[in-house]
This record gives sequence, structure tokens and C-alpha cells, in this order.
Amino acid sequence: MVMDEDESDQIGDGPRDRPPEEIEPSELRGALFRLQLLGDDPYLRMQVFNLALVDPFLTQLERQLLEAYHQEERTPIPEAAFLSALSQMWIFATYEIMRTWRQRANDILKWAENSGLEIKLQALKKDVGYQHIGRQFRAKQIEGVLADPSTIERIREDLRRTHMLFARLEAIRVSIAKHEVKGRKNSVALRPGYGRINDWSGSLDYELENGAYSMGYTSRRDIADEIRSLLMPGPPPADEVLAQFDAYMRGPTSELLDSDSSRSS
Repeated sequence: MVMDEDESDQIGDGPRDRPPEEIEPSELRGALFRLQLLGDDPYLRMQVFNLALVDPFLTQLERQLLEAYHQEERTPIPEAAFLSALSQMWIFATYEIMRTWRQRANDILKWAENSGLEIKLQALKKDVGYQHIGRQFRAKQIEGVLADPSTIERIREDLRRTHMLFARLEAIRVSIAKHEVKGRKNSVALRPGYGRINDWSGSLDYELENGAYSMGYTSRRDIADEIRSLLMPGPPPADEVLAQFDAYMRGPTSELLDSDSSRSS
């Protein structure tokens, strides 16, 4: 669903997004390829290429929607509906890539902590009666970690560097796909899939909420830009910063949410 012009009261001040022509198509895939255990996996790389191919197409659609919205002084419903459909699919695909990668990274950390890397390596290299390319690539990744133990710390840093990005992405995905609030089973999302045309980029803003309170908005363009920002040098966020962010995302408690949780437990 897309909010019409009567409901749109976007704030007019603030930094403008980069024009589409200033965004290099290679930025998004280059940022994701830098993540440990993602850039050296050919099958995850293919999925990243898909995201990167669709991103400029959607960025242009977003700009065209914003221009039409300003010219017509109303929401162009067919164009907005088409953009909403493709934006949600792009968000779902991005979430699945990040979820798959984070699970693999966390597994490697767990096996490293309990001395299970060698055991997992042998299990992957076990003869299954035919050539299993996927298992071979996974085994090669573990061999790389064993050969260079400093990879473990780089994996930890990458997980911290993408923590806030993934949390916002997951919150939006759960709202749109499951109509629930992230982390609250049997909850009811406030307005799942309800988008507003952003006054700067034309991307659709989706509300981040905990079922009772709003924690702001994020859009497909915000997610893409945050991925591209992984190219910027610098240390990952400190633990206290991540803890503050997690508390912010949980939001204040409410009697309504507490009663919903108690009924579902």
C-alpha cells in the first residue's frame, strides 16, 4: 500500500540523496563482496549480482515516481504500486542474502570457539558418492579460516559492522512478509507494507515500529545506501553503541504489548 498525497507530510529539510547518476553500479556489490565468507562464495556472489543489477533500475523508478508526484501533485497510483511491489521483493532478497551470510559467519565463530572447525571440515570433505560443488566451496572456506586464524576477528568485525543494517532490514521484512513485529510472536504489525513517497529520493518509506510505538522510517534506498556505506573505512561500532541501538529498536514497553506476549506464551 502507498500513502496518497493527502496523507504525505514528509519533512522538507534534510540532506538530499545522491542523484542516481552519481551512484556507481559496482558500489553495492563491492561492499557486500568485502564481507568475510561472502565475497569468496560464488553462489552468494551470484545473488549479490542480482541485487546490484536491479538496484539502479529501482533507483530510476524511484526518481521517476518522485518527479511525477511533484508534477501531478498527487500520487501516481499505478507507478507507485509497481514500485512498491518491486521494492518489497528487493528487500526480501536482500534480507535472505544477509541472513544466509550471517548464519554462516556465526556458525564459523561457534565452531572456532568449541574447536569444531576441523570436525566440520572433515564432514564436508566426506565422500558422498558424487562431486558436490557446494560442499567443496564450504570446505575451502573453513580451510581458509584454519590457515589464517585472524579471519575470525575479521568475521566478528563484519558482523558488528552490519548489525544495525540487518536489524532494520529484518524488522521491515518481518512486518511486510509476516505482518508481525520482529521478536514478538503472534503480534500484529501496525501498517505492514504501507509505504510513503520520500520527498528526496522517491523511495518508499516503511515505518519501523514495535506494535505500539514508531521508531522512524526506512526505505529500500536507505538499505541500499547503508550497504554501500560498508565501503567506507573505519572500525565497526563499539559494543555500547550496538547495545544502545538494540534498546532503541526494542522501543518502550507498553501494557498492550505485555498483554499480547503473555497471551501467546
